[in-house]
Amino acid sequence: MRIAIGSDHQGLKLKQEVMKLITDAGHSYEDFGTYTDKSVDYPDIAQKVAQAVAKGNFERGILICGTGIGMCIAANKVKGIRAALSYSVFSACRSRQHNDANILCLAGEETPKDLPEIVEAFLTCKFEGGRHQRRVDEIKAMEI
Repeated sequence: MRIAIGSDHQGLKLKQEVMKLITDAGHSYEDFGTYTDKSVDYPDIAQKVAQAVAKGNFERGILICGTGIGMCIAANKVKGIRAALSYSVFSACRSRQHNDANILCLAGEETPKDLPEIVEAFLTCKFEGGRHQRRVDEIKAMEI
């Protein structure tokens, strides 16, 4: 699986951990920045990753900022994106199963102890379709 990844300066350290997890799981990634701890505006990074996923160049994306909230809000402005903020294995998997989330947002300032399992859940849990497809279609219909 190809994964687009990005972070702001507050998510840089966690991004480096996540990139290793992605590689260890046998996936590839492209890093859309940032590459230093110099302050950057997270919407710029979120837009790059979200557009790359929305265009189909990557199967999934992962975005990281201080809380994950800003990246999530920004990514969800891009048509075709269903970004989900996850702090647990349950929410990461459920975001895939029920919402067909295509971007995982994480908090760089609150690294969960089960980070490897959260990333694995997001990358391996499958969309269940069925009644959930109807709801995803309703979300898509709301997009401008």
